[in-house]
Amino acid sequence: MPYAEQRLITDDGHPVVARLFALGDAPRGAVLIVPAFGVAQTYYADLADWLARRGFAALTFDYRGTGLSRQGSLRGFHADVIEDWAGRDCAAALEFLRAQAPRVPLTWLGHSLGGQIVPFVPNHAELARIITIATGSGYWRENSPRLKRVVWWLWYVIVPVTLPLFDYFPGRRLRKVGDLPRRVMEQWRRWCLHPEYLAGVEGEWARQKYAAVRTPMLSLSFTDDDYMSARNTESIHSFYVNAPKSFRRISPDDAGVKHIGHFGFFRAKFENALWERYLLPELPAA
Repeated sequence: MPYAEQRLITDDGHPVVARLFALGDAPRGAVLIVPAFGVAQTYYADLADWLARRGFAALTFDYRGTGLSRQGSLRGFHADVIEDWAGRDCAAALEFLRAQAPRVPLTWLGHSLGGQIVPFVPNHAELARIITIATGSGYWRENSPRLKRVVWWLWYVIVPVTLPLFDYFPGRRLRKVGDLPRRVMEQWRRWCLHPEYLAGVEGEWARQKYAAVRTPMLSLSFTDDDYMSARNTESIHSFYVNAPKSFRRISPDDAGVKHIGHFGFFRAKFENALWERYLLPELPAA
């Protein structure tokens, strides 16, 4: 399905590139697909296309400094996860989607990081539903045993060496995560080294932001996700103390497939096994 590419301008004048997938002018619902760290919006295109064919307006976008929103070198480029990615980029995407679909329920579909940052989006009260996919705290000691060895090397060796050297994280060159602005990677590292992740590092004001979210939430997580253990998943969602929450922890056997992992949910081959079965019934529609 064709999409309409949009150049959104945030409240600080920064351009963010988004793609709107919609079939006709009267969608029955709208879904904002919010990316994980280092994952470009193109990765979510199959799901967005499928949603559009099911009657939903779907918007994908890239945070500033990533994917189609990147403008040149990341050396010296400033971006902050909370203030810029959530507070400005997500806010602009949400505002745009609401304008395109003003009279239908709006769903936030957050992958990993995308499920962590909802409280810092100033217009999140517009949401009728929040669905998190493979979202957890990221605290490295609660990762799977295999991943612990990898992230220890990442957080204690690779990141401290590469950031001063390159002034950004050259993840594409290292085949890890993807290129990320320096401050973004510094924040992520600090969060992942703290037992209470973002809330533990940022403090009481962040906890209050989580507590202010009252939108019904569904967490979809996967037993073979090496990045997010059951404990990681429980931890991040526990900060949403006032949001009605439900959890579905899905095994590959539940879905009749061999592997899902941290990224598999968004692959087109899971249209029937995962999207139709676990996602579609949870999407509010007019």
